Amino acid sequence: MTSLDPDLAARVRWNDDGLVPAVVQDLDSKAVLMLAWQDADALHRTLTTGRATYWSRSRQQSWVKGETSGHVQWVHGASLDCDGDTVLLTVRQVGAACHTGTTTCFDGRELTATVSDPLERRQG
Repeated sequence: MTSLDPDLAARVRWNDDGLVPAVVQDLDSKAVLMLAWQDADALHRTLTTGRATYWSRSRQQSWVKGETSGHVQWVHGASLDCDGDTVLLTVRQVGAACHTGTTTCFDGRELTATVSDPLERRQG
């Protein structure tokens, strides 16, 4: 049973599995470090302990970032987006954010796409 404030819980648009995505951003660099999922209990624990806590869909259990690796995320801010369906956590990251050892979960994983710049299209 979660202790998440009922008013806050009502503002979140949980998916059918009772989860909300959490985008994690570095406090200083503003880099997006990772995306994870939170249930009401993980969000409550994040907000009350200052340690980023998530729900593992594969393991079906909560986990505290850095609990085993030492790569801790200290939470400095939490926001809900305009639709209430995404949490933004601003963190101070200690160590790598990604389980592969990279700074972010997006390092070296760029997708190649040919997309024209919308400003160029308007001017052309």
